[in-house]
Amino acid sequence: MARLTKAQREWRPGMPKKRRSTKVMFASTVLLLEAFVVLFGTLAVFGLRRGEISPVLIFTVGIALFLVLVFTCAVVSRPWGVGLGWILQLVLILAGIVEPTMYVVGVLFAAAWWYGIRTGIRIDREAARREREQAAWDAAHPAGPEPAPGAGAQTP
Repeated sequence: MARLTKAQREWRPGMPKKRRSTKVMFASTVLLLEAFVVLFGTLAVFGLRRGEISPVLIFTVGIALFLVLVFTCAVVSRPWGVGLGWILQLVLILAGIVEPTMYVVGVLFAAAWWYGIRTGIRIDREAARREREQAAWDAAHPAGPEPAPGAGAQTP
């Protein structure tokens, strides 16, 4: 027997679908891309600094950071999720201590994170305004829109 999610259990016919947050989608996309950069960056550091840093330390830190970035995708919709994302942006920039190229990559990802959060909030705000306006229009016009002239019964 398949386990249903809370949303699936509470669904009833005719219920409007809950709108997904654009901010969350943008933030999750940036975090997931960063997770893959960290994964490949871990392999690069392993290859470049194998003699200087313990391979166990390299892979432990790299995989842990990868998992935290993926986990943050799941919690970015919570109030503290965006804060955690900002902290991870700083960690990615500070990875430049180990591999100097990460300074540039980290700053570029932080810019993408900032833009995604800022633009996502604006789009979500505009969508909420449109939904409110549509609900007000629907309340003022309960019968629905008038049919267009000539759109009546069609003859076969």
